[in-house]
Amino acid sequence: MSKVVDAAVKALNERISGFDSTAKFVIEDEGTIMIDENGARAADEDADVTLTASRETFESILDGSTNPAMAYMSGKLKLDGALPVAMKLGAALS
Repeated sequence: MSKVVDAAVKALNERISGFDSTAKFVIEDEGTIMIDENGARAADEDADVTLTASRETFESILDGSTNPAMAYMSGKLKLDGALPVAMKLGAALS
């Protein structure tokens, strides 16, 4: 597992609350993070929604300097699956 994924799992677990679906973050060339009702962990499983981004985009979303909706609309964040779950994840990270 990469240092980027390790750091992201830690940061997500400090921020996430009240998320009762499944989501997967694919960080290109780094790894995959699963998020569910138990929090975040390094894993690659089926999910309701899969979000794919570069390391730079993912880190900027996580640190709040990039709005996830704007990243999606500009093509920097790709989404596969349930848009409502992605929106719920965004709210859980706020």
